[in-house]
Amino acid sequence: MNSKLPDAEVLISQLAKEMKPYVSANTGLIGIHTGGVWVASRIHKILGISLPLGEIDVSFYRDDYSKRGLNHTVRPSSISFDVENKEIILIDDVLNSGRTARAAINEVFDHGRPNRVLLGILLDRGERQLPIRANFTAKNISVEKHKKISLEQKNDGLLTFSIRTENEKNEPTAR
Repeated sequence: MNSKLPDAEVLISQLAKEMKPYVSANTGLIGIHTGGVWVASRIHKILGISLPLGEIDVSFYRDDYSKRGLNHTVRPSSISFDVENKEIILIDDVLNSGRTARAAINEVFDHGRPNRVLLGILLDRGERQLPIRANFTAKNISVEKHKKISLEQKNDGLLTFSIRTENEKNEPTAR
């Protein structure tokens, strides 16, 4: 298993470059809290997307909500553009089981019916429980199943990955 974590800043640039040909005036970018919002914010600026950046928190949309309970850092979702007939790109930091992506798609459809929904991620762990894959992936990575990869935002705004066991607490440095 490869446990060396890549540079998140480099991956953001790679992801933006991969997405660029698919971005038009009809494209809306939506980040999934928390790490996905940080990444989406950066990509939104790099690509000069005209629609405002959307943010969603999928806590209430997860199919394992009754097992996981309410996250203590639930944030309000904010999509200030009409998703109807738009090309939507959902952005998240790490794709693992596919449950967060599925929940995000459900929430987007509660706001309207987009023309298409694509998924962009920095890291793909490849451990799906659902048939979901990213359209744009900066890097595939393997880590032990009991390890969790987290994206953190440092006080200077730079993003970095950390790895920990499932039971360890990991509070992001900045929000």
